[in-house]
Amino acid sequence: MTEGEFLDIPSASSSQGEASGDMTIPRIGLFTMMRLGVFNMGLGIMSVLTLGVLNRVMIDELQVPALVAAGTIAVHQFMAPARVWFGQLSDSKPLFGYHRSGYIWLGIVSMALSAFVAVQVVWRLSNGIAELGWGSHIYPWVALLALVFAIYGLALSATSTPFTALLVDVSDEQSRSRLIGIGWGMLMVGIISGVGITVAVLRSVELNSSIDAIQASINRLFIIAPLIVCGLAIASTFGIEKRYSRLTQRSSLRDREDGLPLGRALRILTASRQTGVFFTFLLVLTLSLFMQDAILEPYGGEVFGMPISQTTQLNAAFGMGTLVGIVLTSFLVVPRLGKKLTVRMGCIWAAFCLIFISLSGMTGVPALLMLAVFAFGIASGVLTTGALLLMLDLTVAETAGTFIGAWGLAQAIARGSATILGGGLLDIGKGLVRALGISGAAEAQYLPAYALVFIIQAVGMVIAVVLLGRVNIQEFQANAKDAIATALANDMDG
Repeated sequence: MTEGEFLDIPSASSSQGEASGDMTIPRIGLFTMMRLGVFNMGLGIMSVLTLGVLNRVMIDELQVPALVAAGTIAVHQFMAPARVWFGQLSDSKPLFGYHRSGYIWLGIVSMALSAFVAVQVVWRLSNGIAELGWGSHIYPWVALLALVFAIYGLALSATSTPFTALLVDVSDEQSRSRLIGIGWGMLMVGIISGVGITVAVLRSVELNSSIDAIQASINRLFIIAPLIVCGLAIASTFGIEKRYSRLTQRSSLRDREDGLPLGRALRILTASRQTGVFFTFLLVLTLSLFMQDAILEPYGGEVFGMPISQTTQLNAAFGMGTLVGIVLTSFLVVPRLGKKLTVRMGCIWAAFCLIFISLSGMTGVPALLMLAVFAFGIASGVLTTGALLLMLDLTVAETAGTFIGAWGLAQAIARGSATILGGGLLDIGKGLVRALGISGAAEAQYLPAYALVFIIQAVGMVIAVVLLGRVNIQEFQANAKDAIATALANDMDG
């Protein structure tokens, strides 16, 4: 339900070998960390607009096929490989006089503009369906919407990757863990704030409101919220780079890492068997965790009869649960149970919550759905924190950026695929319902289709537990450095 990326974090190796001149640069304090976290708050707000509002409107109110709605929105996730390019670009080519800030500002403004344009394309697509039905005349609008979301994804990469690099530039080993924790917390605050903004703007939109009334309110929302996000991003980062950045004092090791060509990076990533095992685990885990992204709000609308302003509050329930899960896992669960056992328990808890979400549809009680989503949010927080800590154990400092890039790419591929798969499975489920001739109230007709998605997610969580059993941190730590050194030596010999 969020596009906040829990694997896109600062490299653990960035502060190694800093020059002695570092003493002249002040260390960031708690207030500055909170200020930087405001940027993630803005990303949380944007995620509510795309995955919490726009997909619900497309699938439920406008009757766009779920696979088309989810597929076009998911396109932005598949722009993730551009992060590598934007990261290297921000290293070498300053923009507006800054290595990081210029890209951050340009990217966030581009995100805001492309989000508004996407809404206008959705209206055109809807008009085409209403006038002539679904047919070849709709395909150009679908292609245009996918293109706009591709631009949105590039803009997200252009702003989030330099921002992550800025966190590396301004932090050290002592401050980095707190900076990550604050950033994640502010992302959840952003989701909750985005829900508040959405509810305030869409308060007048009822379940059976006219399309014209929905369009006017949604257009207003996609003007007000992105303007707030742009303001937060600029306020969060203005002056930070100039005062706190240690970019010019990075070690030669870090410079070597930034200059790794693609071929050598691929050889490093495949040097250890455990890298592939963990990559596969992350794919399955993320796929199973986010398959409901594009269908949860429509689920609330079609099965529970909730208006848009109410289904958007599902994001707040999920965000609050995730925040609780992160805090509990960081301070209580992992210190007592360890990382692997924590993730295993998180997967099992998530599977039960997904079944709970399915069964809540039999009651039609929105409060019960909210409770189930909150519980699933706790599982998400547990899995987010546990997977993050496992990732750090499966990262070698000498090539940390390469490994973190691979983990981030695994997550982005899986999230994009999860959004498409969720929408596709929903369409298949609805098709089966029609083919079987299931009749009755809309709630009874649609519930089996949505339950199909949630149950397949639960099965994916069980598969993730099996894959986790094959992850061996000790084997990785014992063999990875030697394997990477061999790969680099072979590359030099060649």
